[in-house]
Amino acid sequence: MPQTPRSHSIDAPGDVRLHCLEWPTGADEPPVILLHGGGAHAHWWTHLVDGLAYRGPRFALDFRGHGDSDHPDHREVGAFNADLEALLEWLGRDDVHLVGHSMGAAVALDHASRFAATRSAVLIDLARGSEKGSGRRARLALALRRTYASREEAIDRFRFLPESGHADEALRVAIAERSIRQEPDGRFGTKFDPAWFGLPSRPRPDPADVTCPVLLVRGGESRLLSQEAAEELVAALPRGSLAVIPDAGHQVTVDQPGRLLEAIGAFVERERLGVGPTP
Repeated sequence: MPQTPRSHSIDAPGDVRLHCLEWPTGADEPPVILLHGGGAHAHWWTHLVDGLAYRGPRFALDFRGHGDSDHPDHREVGAFNADLEALLEWLGRDDVHLVGHSMGAAVALDHASRFAATRSAVLIDLARGSEKGSGRRARLALALRRTYASREEAIDRFRFLPESGHADEALRVAIAERSIRQEPDGRFGTKFDPAWFGLPSRPRPDPADVTCPVLLVRGGESRLLSQEAAEELVAALPRGSLAVIPDAGHQVTVDQPGRLLEAIGAFVERERLGVGPTP
């Protein structure tokens, strides 16, 4: 698999151009679609793609208002769902595997509830049952979106939000380098529009409508997904299973990437063998 991804430009509703990364595998298998969290972007998956157990090509999308996709002035509830659907229309198929983190996990769950062709979904620390005030603090921190006098200072001050207590420093820097852009005033800030965090969420889908296999991954130290809420969601899913990753908070993808890949690999192998969820 090539280490350098291909970049694609995709048209989405509202005259929006979306940016997407592709890592081909050469296998004629259903693609896996990687959906980032709020304030993140497609390159948050770069360190994980080689280790994913799926055989098909990998596609990582920048939602509108994030990364290198357009940052439109018009914002509406459900736009990120439309972005995913635009990507699948561009691919010409809907039999895909979805892997989403946080906000991306919510989009994946909603999509799987409405499109029965979805092959599977991995939901990484979907926010439910959060500790009082933790979600609000994270949204406020993202909404501040500070800018800095130089690119070097912006990279140095870049932090994962909610903060990660276990991420490797080299990984933080690698993601930070892909997260900064120059503003019209000459200062440097992160590649996302904080105004999206002021919109209300879509109504939660009924878990009973999700017919594909689902793996819910919880960071063992997460303050945005409680153990109780995770167990309740998995029990309500027709084909749900739960993996809890030790020494990881909400930012499971950077806190414990190796353990996350192991959990996803075990899930993929169980589905290939037709084995039911692990208790």
